[in-house]
Amino acid sequence: MAAAGGEIAGASSGTRTKRLKIAVIHPDLGIGGAERLIVDAACHLAAHGHDVHVFTSHHDKNRCFEETVSGLFPVTVYGDFLPRHVFYRFHAVCAYLRCIFVALCVLLRWAFFDVILVDQVSVVIPLLKLRASSKIIFYCHFPDLLLAQHTTMLRRLYRKPIDMIEETTTGMADLILVNSKFTAANFARTFSGLHARGIEPGVLYPAVSVEQFHEPHAYKLNFLSINRFERKKNLDLAISAFALLHSLASTLPGDALQEATLTVAGGYDKRLKENVEYLEELKRLAVTEGVSGQVNFVTSCSTSERNELLSNCLCVLYTPKDEHFGIVPLEAMAAHKPVIACNSGGPVETVVNEVTGFLCDPSPAEFSKAMLKLVNDHDLAVRLGEQARDHVVQKFSTKTFGDLLNSYVLNVYHERIE
Repeated sequence: MAAAGGEIAGASSGTRTKRLKIAVIHPDLGIGGAERLIVDAACHLAAHGHDVHVFTSHHDKNRCFEETVSGLFPVTVYGDFLPRHVFYRFHAVCAYLRCIFVALCVLLRWAFFDVILVDQVSVVIPLLKLRASSKIIFYCHFPDLLLAQHTTMLRRLYRKPIDMIEETTTGMADLILVNSKFTAANFARTFSGLHARGIEPGVLYPAVSVEQFHEPHAYKLNFLSINRFERKKNLDLAISAFALLHSLASTLPGDALQEATLTVAGGYDKRLKENVEYLEELKRLAVTEGVSGQVNFVTSCSTSERNELLSNCLCVLYTPKDEHFGIVPLEAMAAHKPVIACNSGGPVETVVNEVTGFLCDPSPAEFSKAMLKLVNDHDLAVRLGEQARDHVVQKFSTKTFGDLLNSYVLNVYHERIE
């Protein structure tokens, strides 16, 4: 390979492009939509010939995406000894401290990077700007101040300086990227000071590798929900809708729904109190709704296990309301499966209503109606699934994602040297 700072052949045009040294800083390299995006970013930047190095405060090799241990790019961990919380409080402050430690180690232990891609936590940007030779790209999945709770006076006082720091430090990046037009609109409303200064983010949609879903697929009477075990993901909606669907069994011929199941799968971290508590809440809800025997819970499944679940389900239920993007609908559609999702946020930009699935109000009644349509009409499920696959291939391919990210990176770099 060419030495750092040399040239590489262009991926598609045969032209010569700059081979850059790129650092990626991410708070916790576990399993989730944000992690999937940052791993894809590292993979595609490496595939474009750049020298990519990922830095994080935590990387459990037994609970991570396979690409992070494949050797395609190095992953270095700094600060895993620092606390994630103090008696289950002060998560934001602890996250800031852990990421600041990572950034300091990058500054002090590594000589040079052309571009540094910072994910999620903007507080490290002023530190990284001390190295004037590096350009900083910040990927904002969603303004953190909109995700945090401001329910009490004490929490508002606690969050006030954090929220101010978020806006100020975000504005110091050389380029800001967001994951959807929905997030871009919220960014403008939330960071009004940046908007007034003409600072507008670019949109870089996450993508999915469609090639991994070429295996044979079936449309069995199994509904699937994939998400982290967090309350904001609204997984109880899937269980309640499934229970309501079962109550409609008397309207169907024979015992059509007797064999129906719901699988609730997703990222689960036993270090996180919310994950542990919410899983127990969901199990109790399944008992209360009378469907505990038909609901299966799968925690932290591997990519191959997830793909097998997708290949055998009837459709995917995506339950978060006002989700800023959501990678799961793309994965489902790439696996030839229709998606039933809330009619808000990112899914409005990815799921085409009655073409690749259904966009519904976030209520058990509306979700169960859409589920019943697929139960009653197997051919409809197949048709929507095939249309979903074509939609993802055309609009959300990894090649589109990688080429656009690479162009953003090269443009930022060239701004530095012009």
